[in-house]
Amino acid sequence: MSASHVSVEPAILYFGTPVVLISTTNEDGTFNIAPMSSAFWLGWRCVLGLGLSSKTPQNLLRTGECVLNLPSVAEVGAVNRLARLTGSNPVPQNKISREYRYEPKKFETAGLTPMPSETVAAPRALECPVQMEAVLAAHHEIGADSARKGMIGIFEVRIQRVHVRPDLLMDGMPNRIDPDKWRPLIMSFQEFYGLAPGKAHPSTLGQIAEALYRSPDVDRAREASRREV
Repeated sequence: MSASHVSVEPAILYFGTPVVLISTTNEDGTFNIAPMSSAFWLGWRCVLGLGLSSKTPQNLLRTGECVLNLPSVAEVGAVNRLARLTGSNPVPQNKISREYRYEPKKFETAGLTPMPSETVAAPRALECPVQMEAVLAAHHEIGADSARKGMIGIFEVRIQRVHVRPDLLMDGMPNRIDPDKWRPLIMSFQEFYGLAPGKAHPSTLGQIAEALYRSPDVDRAREASRREV
């Protein structure tokens, strides 16, 4: 009888996470937008894993802000057009071997439209159904015990504003996203996927009122809005 599992050594362990298009502001006031999928959320915080040689983390560290644009499966073409582009000039050495090229007009090349944000200078991507304005809260490098020391960083950002296309909201509930309507673009082992329609199984966690997870950062974002008026 064969074993139920085997030991393997995949080069990457990207089992599947939503794609995020991060928009930032360059030194000259132009905009950069880049796809990534090493992201997860806790309340109104998001943790991003980024290669430090890229333009996005450099802009994020310099300006302290960004916008997290979430594409649906309908925007996969735009995401794919950004796949091997970089806003860094010259192209970082680790990206040359992967055949990246420098592109200063990434919004235009992707076919995306920058639109003004409300709390940060970085633009939102009009075509993305979900857009989250964010500020940098903390960051640190990872892999200090390996040959990749100084190459990867973890960035914690705090969400200040959430913009959602109205058709994604639950009927009669203005502050809840309907997961049956939201179709995120998923990256799994370098390939694009979408979610199958409907729930896989009724969720016990789904019986808990979503409001019980509400973060104090929501009130903090509201206070920031009042100060801006």
